[in-house]
Amino acid sequence: MAKQILPSALLDLIEELGRLPGVGARTAERYAYFLLRTSTANANSLAKAVSHVHDGVKQCPVTFALIDADQDVSPLYSDSDRDRQLVAVVEEPLDIVALERTGQFKGTYHVLGGAISPIDGVGPEQLHIPQLVERIKSDDVKELIIATNASVEGESTALFLQKYITDAGITIEMSRLARGIPVGVDLEYADQITLSHALEGRRAL
Repeated sequence: MAKQILPSALLDLIEELGRLPGVGARTAERYAYFLLRTSTANANSLAKAVSHVHDGVKQCPVTFALIDADQDVSPLYSDSDRDRQLVAVVEEPLDIVALERTGQFKGTYHVLGGAISPIDGVGPEQLHIPQLVERIKSDDVKELIIATNASVEGESTALFLQKYITDAGITIEMSRLARGIPVGVDLEYADQITLSHALEGRRAL
């Protein structure tokens, strides 16, 4: 029987870090060694942040964005300077961060909570689509920007959402984020979805 080379506490840490998305075995080992070498204060600060995240964060009951546990609704929704009649529909809460960084969007958001993916067992019933329809009615929304990802799942979700709203008898302007070829990427390396959107969104010179 092979002897255990590393201390149990370190092995446990490596195993838990390896559960994080995108973290392989070697990366988990490096993270664990870093935490072992850092000061106890730094390690405790990280542990405190991890242990507090579930108690300190909740979903906004209106937009399903992530908010502080002591807040009633998302500050981006309650802000009087934001246009509630313009809603950007995104897949996940962190997508809001990406759009906010542009400083260009002055509307509000609605988080679906994922994208339709039958292979992963995610259907429309798992998404916050009925709540979006209620918001359209209660806030008299004029335009929806469907900002789902440029993936097969994102495209399927956008098409389903468009049909769902139309079938509900709601007349509203719906748009998709424009997409094209990223700067510095050759055509031969661009994927089919990106190329299709680039062709559809071409503009005159």
